[in-house]
Amino acid sequence: MNSLTLLFCIQAERFADWRYSHENSIVSLNRSMPKAAPKQKRKEAPTPRRQVAALPYRVNAFGVVEILIVTSRETGRFIIPKGWPMKGLADTKSAATEAFEEAGVIGKARNKPIGAYTYWKRFQSSFELVSVDVYPIEVQKSQDVWPEMGQRKMAWLPAKDAALLIDEPALADLIKKFKI
Repeated sequence: MNSLTLLFCIQAERFADWRYSHENSIVSLNRSMPKAAPKQKRKEAPTPRRQVAALPYRVNAFGVVEILIVTSRETGRFIIPKGWPMKGLADTKSAATEAFEEAGVIGKARNKPIGAYTYWKRFQSSFELVSVDVYPIEVQKSQDVWPEMGQRKMAWLPAKDAALLIDEPALADLIKKFKI
């Protein structure tokens, strides 16, 4: 028997002795331990509330697609016009209404959203997960007066630049990938 085999046998014997001597204390310890609480079912993630958003766009004199972004009233971060669906209006009409109210633009909305993103909406005493469907709106004209005039800053920017100013990654990605 070589020395390595001998060392292994000695270690195995020591372990067997240790295990035998501790087996009774482990059994008694297990008997005195309180039973674990039954596993609780994992709660389902809440279904997000839904909003609609307008992605106002135009093509400038150089053929570059520009996106209109606006600041939020409370935090001042850049967003696109969005809001809750309006009773009696199709989602496209609700999105177009938000574009007018928040940015004073009027245009033709596409019938289908180009995608959606989620964000945490800040309420007075809580946050709530919201899913937003995004409808592109080709801006045909801008009004001189609109409901939220003076409450927000606005900027027309090439899509890649607008995306850089947006905090929500999924929305920034939608803007970067937007095609007419």
